[in-house]
Amino acid sequence: MQAENDTRAKRNVAVLVMAQALMGSQIVMIFVVGGLAGQQMAVNACLATLPISMIVFGSMTTAPWLSAVMQRWGRRAGFLLGALGGLAGAAICAYALTVSQFWLFLVGSYMTGIYMSSQGFFRFAAADSASDAFRPKAISYVMAGGLLSAVIGPQLVGLLTGNNPDATVMRYFPIYLAAMGLNVLGMLLFLFLDSPRPVPVTAHSPRGRTLGQLLKTPRIAVAVVCAMVSYALMNLVMTSTPLAVVGCGFTEPDAANVVSGHVLAMFAPSFFTGHLILRFGVERIMGLGLLILGAAGAVALSGVELGHFFVALILLGLGWNFGFIGATTMLAGAHEPHERGRMQGLNDLLVFGGVTLASLSSGGLMNCSGGSAEQGWAAVNIAMIPFLVLAGGALIWLVMRPKPQPV
Repeated sequence: MQAENDTRAKRNVAVLVMAQALMGSQIVMIFVVGGLAGQQMAVNACLATLPISMIVFGSMTTAPWLSAVMQRWGRRAGFLLGALGGLAGAAICAYALTVSQFWLFLVGSYMTGIYMSSQGFFRFAAADSASDAFRPKAISYVMAGGLLSAVIGPQLVGLLTGNNPDATVMRYFPIYLAAMGLNVLGMLLFLFLDSPRPVPVTAHSPRGRTLGQLLKTPRIAVAVVCAMVSYALMNLVMTSTPLAVVGCGFTEPDAANVVSGHVLAMFAPSFFTGHLILRFGVERIMGLGLLILGAAGAVALSGVELGHFFVALILLGLGWNFGFIGATTMLAGAHEPHERGRMQGLNDLLVFGGVTLASLSSGGLMNCSGGSAEQGWAAVNIAMIPFLVLAGGALIWLVMRPKPQPV
């Protein structure tokens, strides 16, 4: 039975890797140009990253109901809804650029968040039918699909904006047309997904723990905290990066290349992260991720040459990979299948709630802290410190606490 399950799981992993690669590239593209377009349309420069924040806010508010949809009707239904949201969001943003309406651009960004939320469930879908031994690898392989999105997304940005002499927001219009096409391709891919059918809920179905009981479970609580911190700090710094790179005198293609290096570092390690978790333990890999995130901040504070941006963002991606995949693996093994819809929706609500706050803070720290791009960039990276201390402390507490004795 295990071999059969893993055969099915491997097929689903292949579909999800392709979806991550193609559809995920739209998020890379939009994160590169969203803040730059917002900077041109917003009445206040402090609101430049608000479109990115709306994407994350859309993801946060979508996660609970989308998880419930998947629990009742299956992963494929949820992923198709996510692709429709991404298609609608890209279309609205494209129209908003033509009429230069910032508020409408925010509406489209929120709709894009529906897709971003569904993408967050790819990693859980990979684990649904996998055996215990294959589960960390399945999650890692799906996350590795982002490696191709790290190449496709920035290359499309460079291709569609690099030689465009238009200085208005319309230079970003082709980016959103490309995003629309990627969502259509994703819908076709999901037709090949063979995820397990949801078990119908009856009067005799196990109810599982309440949300309060789940969050009081030590491994679940620490997994959620570390996932929140890893993802929020990555987003805090990445959202500001295009503004910082351009503000320090470099070009938009330079910013796209830095983000490309970052996203490659986010996903390339996924080919072996699962193996490292199995060999060294999930707690050690999560701790290493937090340490690398701290190193990224130290490099960013050491200078603003293009090389500093590249190294800092590569370390940022690597730290996110170890921290977030580790937290996902820990969470996936800490709840029962019938608790999946409740816990995974709550997890992503909390994670993307933290990411939303980080994204909202990013523009203010970058554009409204001090009088220069250099000072704003420093403020962004200094803001990482207390949250790394929080997550590191939680992980140390989990490791040091007495282990429950077998009955």
